[in-house]
Amino acid sequence: MHLIEQESSAMEAVKDVTETVAVDLGALLDAGDDAMVTLVAGDTRLVAHRAVLVDRSPVFAAMFAHDTLEASTGVVSIADVGGPVLRQLVSYLYTLRAPQLPAMAAQLLAAADKYGVSGLKEECERQVAAQLTVETAAAAAALAVRHSCSNLRRAAVEFMKTRTREVMATQGWADAMWKQPLDLIEVSPLLYDPPPKIRRLSAKERCSRLIQVAEQGAVGELRALLAEGADVEARGGVWGWTALHCAAQRGDVEIAWLLVEAGAAVDARDSWWQRTPLHVAAMWGGTAVARLLLRATADPNARDGRGWTPLHWAAANGHAEVVAVLLEAGADRGATAGDGRTALDLASDEKERRLMELLS
Repeated sequence: MHLIEQESSAMEAVKDVTETVAVDLGALLDAGDDAMVTLVAGDTRLVAHRAVLVDRSPVFAAMFAHDTLEASTGVVSIADVGGPVLRQLVSYLYTLRAPQLPAMAAQLLAAADKYGVSGLKEECERQVAAQLTVETAAAAAALAVRHSCSNLRRAAVEFMKTRTREVMATQGWADAMWKQPLDLIEVSPLLYDPPPKIRRLSAKERCSRLIQVAEQGAVGELRALLAEGADVEARGGVWGWTALHCAAQRGDVEIAWLLVEAGAAVDARDSWWQRTPLHVAAMWGGTAVARLLLRATADPNARDGRGWTPLHWAAANGHAEVVAVLLEAGADRGATAGDGRTALDLASDEKERRLMELLS
């Protein structure tokens, strides 16, 4: 009997809460047209209670507390939020229940930050962090910097520190570097341990050593040399390559990124054949480095001493992925070399079916 009484009491409590909420919403509805606000995002129009928005978002509260266009018209246009995201944001403002929609988490996080909805922002942080991959890590890190998400930034940085080269070889990294370079610049120093202390070198020694460590892929020492002021345009070796040429030959996107970030000229010519780092990446099949260089405005149609473009070299060596990246960046598939041959002619010589399809 006692158990039945407890259950009955609990049910009454739930009923009381439900009725109270219903009464409150009913009161809002009875308050007249001024109680309602129309939120507009693209083709999506949602009607919400002004009091709910004000109570749950400090941004909406400030908006309606002052003489703003939104306060006078009751219409809020939200240009940078999609309709589905707006629906989830409004749903949270009413229910305080975060949706479990990982695919939308990043966009919803940005909207929550914009309107000061801290609970939703924290939950979205957790969802983005829970689905980190080598492809998404750079975008997540940039998102964390842009919206001051310390937990997400820490998670993204720790993830990328263990798989730095894999992350930098992805299209996700290239896209983030292109769209949000300042955010990545803030994150990139966190990916590495402090550079080792090295013997104080002369300017000439620093330049010579910079070429060597780029050839070896020694990230820590490269960072230390750059911090010491080593000239990123220094030349070395038989061909008169820069350190960026060396990184392109290795296909070392991490070294290449550090050099580009330090101001290395992406279209620097070597002293022998007048080849750029992009020529070298195309010759050796460095798809990730080629993508990075192109994002950093390298010329996809630069000609070397033989009149060959990077596309010629990629085709001649059978590097279909590099060919695809170059074509996407605007490489001229019809460009002829000094001997009159196109990239397609070279691909035909190599009997590469996929290359011929790309270049036809």
